[in-house]
Amino acid sequence: MPSLAYDPYVHDCPSRQLLDRIGDRWTVLVIGALEDGPQRFSQLARRVDGVSQKMLTQTLRYLEADGLVLRTAHPEIPPRVEYELTDLGTSLLEPLGALLSWAKDHMGEVQASRDALASAG
Repeated sequence: MPSLAYDPYVHDCPSRQLLDRIGDRWTVLVIGALEDGPQRFSQLARRVDGVSQKMLTQTLRYLEADGLVLRTAHPEIPPRVEYELTDLGTSLLEPLGALLSWAKDHMGEVQASRDALASAG
């Protein structure tokens, strides 16, 4: 089957939806948190400070649907569910890591620009 040419600059291209998904702050943080290996929902909720239960659930569902995260339900009492990166999800660690590093490295400059604009009026 030939590879399709995806162009996120075309409004109805599915690659635009994918960019929306992987550019979302919760996705970036969840993917980064899963770099350490499989985790339970409560572990992820603690690691990704500020995410609501609803947003974490929604983010994990989307990531699973996109093939980036694997959800494994262990048949135990009480039930245990773990989330981990697939190979496809792992392939996002490097580019998202670069984005996180850039944000940390340049936040001072960004904040100075915001402060200057706010004080100007």
